[in-house]
Amino acid sequence: MNREQAATADLGAWVAELDVPDGVADRLSLVLFDVVGVTALGASLPEQRSLAEAWRAPAGPAPLIGGGRCVTTDAAAWLNGVALVSLELDEGHKYAKGHPAAHGFPAVLALAAELDSTGADTAAALLAAYEVAARFGRATTLRPGAHPHGSWGVPGAAAGCARLLGLPPGATAAAIDTAAGLVIAGHFDSATQGNPVRNAWLGASATSGLAAARMAAAGMARNTGTAALSLGTLLGSLDAGQLTAELGTRWDITRGYFKRHASCSFTHPAADAVLELRSHPGFRAEGITTILVESHVLGAGLSSVDWSNRLSAMFSTPFVVATAARSGEIGPESPLDDAGVRALASRVRLVEAPDLTTRLPAERAARVTIAFDDGTSLVREVPNPVGDADHHPLTEPDVAGLLGKWLPKPFVDRAAALARDLASLPRVGAALRELAGTEEKEPN
Repeated sequence: MNREQAATADLGAWVAELDVPDGVADRLSLVLFDVVGVTALGASLPEQRSLAEAWRAPAGPAPLIGGGRCVTTDAAAWLNGVALVSLELDEGHKYAKGHPAAHGFPAVLALAAELDSTGADTAAALLAAYEVAARFGRATTLRPGAHPHGSWGVPGAAAGCARLLGLPPGATAAAIDTAAGLVIAGHFDSATQGNPVRNAWLGASATSGLAAARMAAAGMARNTGTAALSLGTLLGSLDAGQLTAELGTRWDITRGYFKRHASCSFTHPAADAVLELRSHPGFRAEGITTILVESHVLGAGLSSVDWSNRLSAMFSTPFVVATAARSGEIGPESPLDDAGVRALASRVRLVEAPDLTTRLPAERAARVTIAFDDGTSLVREVPNPVGDADHHPLTEPDVAGLLGKWLPKPFVDRAAALARDLASLPRVGAALRELAGTEEKEPN
């Protein structure tokens, strides 16, 4: 048995017996709350509504969260996965270098609704999906230019689905290994160019996770250590030791980040710095001559000033910084064609600062210098974005406050209650299906 096989076998045994520890339950609940709310927000976008209509999915047991109806399991998993990431508000993890929850939660929630699983099993499956995805994210170093969506996280989706199906250790390991052979090779430039195929990679992760678990349930999946070939040879390199390091003692779900800006996480520290500077007495939005943004190597490439849609804008540091400076918020409704934003964005310079790169991965820092037409300047450096578990972590009221700006309060309250109560529910199907509907937003 090779190292990858052995590590995957250990993961399979761990997942098959996994229950949610008391010290992790609150964080799992908060991540679930965020996932449900952000998915519903994505479902409200006109393009997501059009996609759901074009899909023509038959009625079924699984909710399109915030989408108004219930459809077949696979359709719900795919469409919810796309909606979850469409506004760049989904929870993430700096050590995994991506988004573990987004890779696995849509598949687990759809399958749990189909199976009418117990709350305890559903919670354990969600935790398994997150932890396995995060471990594959830690273990994988993708080639330069590769986007993490749809690659290392697919085994997490399979692990969660296998846990829901009650598969034994060997079959669970086979599901995880099979999922590692169903990964996508997506290029990061698809995101910066505004191609929504980047969102589809998360839908593919959900349905591939379901497929891998079903193959294992049918007895036709094997654990051959295929991650060493797909993730470790074709797409990058794989450190098998990271798959099981501190297994059962380190809980990666407690170390993630929540997002308060509708933009790529690499832009958040710069946005936070600008928002802090807005409160300085010397700040004048109309008097800005230049903005210098110093970032780490991972964020230094998001320099385009030629965004063409919301996706490409969310991956443009000049757009994000200019929007923050002029309006004080980067949200789902931030205008894309504001002349003032475009003019200021053209005066934003983004560079890599080697001293910030050396602080990765523990810090994703940014340093922002704003120069004004009177010759003065303001400087602010932040070590991590607001919302990072290591730097201004968000609480349930914080997440509720963010979601409440964009979603009807009754839906936000229902999502929060479901997340808090999930593990204690005898069955989850009905409660999950209630997430399909949202009420009209109350007038301000």
